[in-house]
Amino acid sequence: MWQPQPGWLLVPGGTGTSTAGIWRTVLDDRPVVVKRFVAPAEHDPVELSDPRHFAYWRRAAEVARSGIVTLTPGLRSPLDAVVEEDLEGITLTQDWVEDGAVSGLLAAHAMGRFASSDLGDAPWLARDQLRARIERVERRGGWTTLARTTVSDVAEHLWQRRERLLDELDALPQVPQHGDPVPANLPGREGDHVIAIDWGMLGHGPVGADLGYFMLSSRESFEPLLDAYLMGLPTGLATAEQATLGARVTAVFTVLTRADWALARVADGEGALAAKYRHPAVAPYLRALQRQSPQIEALLA
Repeated sequence: MWQPQPGWLLVPGGTGTSTAGIWRTVLDDRPVVVKRFVAPAEHDPVELSDPRHFAYWRRAAEVARSGIVTLTPGLRSPLDAVVEEDLEGITLTQDWVEDGAVSGLLAAHAMGRFASSDLGDAPWLARDQLRARIERVERRGGWTTLARTTVSDVAEHLWQRRERLLDELDALPQVPQHGDPVPANLPGREGDHVIAIDWGMLGHGPVGADLGYFMLSSRESFEPLLDAYLMGLPTGLATAEQATLGARVTAVFTVLTRADWALARVADGEGALAAKYRHPAVAPYLRALQRQSPQIEALLA
């Protein structure tokens, strides 16, 4: 059975459905990060074994092995990577990326430049990420907890329009996307390129989608982030209106899904639901929802 080596430092928050853990260590005087992926078991969700699904368990290792994003414009992965497989899973070792104080505007500009990359058509590149996430919500019956809040009418209206809006995203230019561009995954800088980590959701999606996902946890507001993204986007690839739609729909449906999930975790506890809005496991998601009010209003219009 695979085990981390003594002395490896466990990185907080590094576990998930397929991720057993992330550790920081030093190999041959070189700071590295070691990430362990566990192969799906018999009763795990089938999506973990679907090469096109955003949750495909092998994708980060395939990205590292291929070197497909080591020299891409805007966003790049660390150069050195070692992929080791065994019967239980995969161990990925890469250079540790030091904090480069990447601003939100630099990250947005880098994502716009990255949209011009040519990733080819590897069978493990993700597709339809937002649609797949909404399908997960559908299997749970929709945003059922938000239906018990003051945003119930808004949530219901957007939920009923979800297929139409997802179809509109499908009609936008489909471009390379990191897939999980939160600030923590965009830590490094090399010249005018951002060194990104956690490429497990790399694939293609509607123009602006990466920006929409990023702005949910960025300090900067939508307009300057959009301007920076458009400045990085190559001329002729997409219009400003198309990028705005991709970012807006991605942000709104993601933030509503997160708010519903957070509320659902505390909803069955003692007391009224409204009394739990300040709960530390809920409040950040509701504040993020409030920040996206202008984008929600724009979609409602």
